[in-house]
Amino acid sequence: MVKLVFFDLDEHEQDVVRDAFAREGGYEIDLHPDALTSKNAPFARNADGIGVFVTSHVTREILDRLPNLKMVAAVSTGFDNIDVDACRERNIAVCNVPRYGDNTVAEFAFGLILALARKFRPTFERTARGEFSRTGLQGMDIAGKTLGLIGTGHIGSHLARIAHGADMKIVAYDPHPKPDLTRDYGIRYLALDDLLRESDVISLHVPYTKATHHLINAERLYLVKNTAFLINTSRGGVVDTRAVATALNEGRLGGVALDTFEGEEVWIEEEFAGTGEPPAAELKEALESFAILHSDRAILSPHNAFNTREALERILATSIENIRAFFAGNPQNVVAGTYRVPAAPPAGGGRT
Repeated sequence: MVKLVFFDLDEHEQDVVRDAFAREGGYEIDLHPDALTSKNAPFARNADGIGVFVTSHVTREILDRLPNLKMVAAVSTGFDNIDVDACRERNIAVCNVPRYGDNTVAEFAFGLILALARKFRPTFERTARGEFSRTGLQGMDIAGKTLGLIGTGHIGSHLARIAHGADMKIVAYDPHPKPDLTRDYGIRYLALDDLLRESDVISLHVPYTKATHHLINAERLYLVKNTAFLINTSRGGVVDTRAVATALNEGRLGGVALDTFEGEEVWIEEEFAGTGEPPAAELKEALESFAILHSDRAILSPHNAFNTREALERILATSIENIRAFFAGNPQNVVAGTYRVPAAPPAGGGRT
């Protein structure tokens, strides 16, 4: 019997997971609505596998409390919330969902571009107060402007398609250029600094790693046009929040829209509940993000780009399939660890 424990699932998601594994047998399932923390880690003490969303932080300390753990199913594409080095040391596999929201996140990012270009925030705030003056609400056309894509993976490539349809020019930075994007959408690949100088809109689509930490920093923001928009739907740590706040306040950015930002855990209640008092560094980052929020040229949203019904269904379906495949001896979507189980599915196991 394979014991699985899932964290951070709402009632509907719990029903989906429960039904999926109940149909085939061979699994013992334990479901929890809260994110995984050191306090509730004992629920998974005997687990062979756990499923966690990005709000759960699988630390070395928590892994030490899970002696039977063989795999972690990241119910997300990103896995920077999981200590993959500690997993490798323990021969614990980490599997993610490499594709679920190519269009979902790209559509949200393009929506943020439009929101900045047409001043949705001050417009909606004004009309909510019963004021209908257009003074100060003049926006700009998107057609003809240059979009700079930092990262042309699945999401960045989909945003390129949308932007091309909106008659935008597109430049990109990526260590691995994609000739088909150049062929189909006329994308020009540039060095990062050249992209920053040329772009009217900059959109980030890279994972968070040591190499991408503060990829957009104070020095690079001096290269950006004073009228440019900065969009981040990737990970908060890719952008130096304090540097962005300074550039915005000094009039060196036309606008900023951050769906992910440093210190977001402090503001997003459900992501921070039960984890104790935030460290001083996170509080400082949260205050810096709050400073950005005071500008009507800024939009902050609660890490919501992924959040559509269809995308969540795809995330759960792939996560469930990752678990089935792993314990059937055919691991897939493995981003860390080399653990292999005997090639025999659980009793009654068949894929649906």
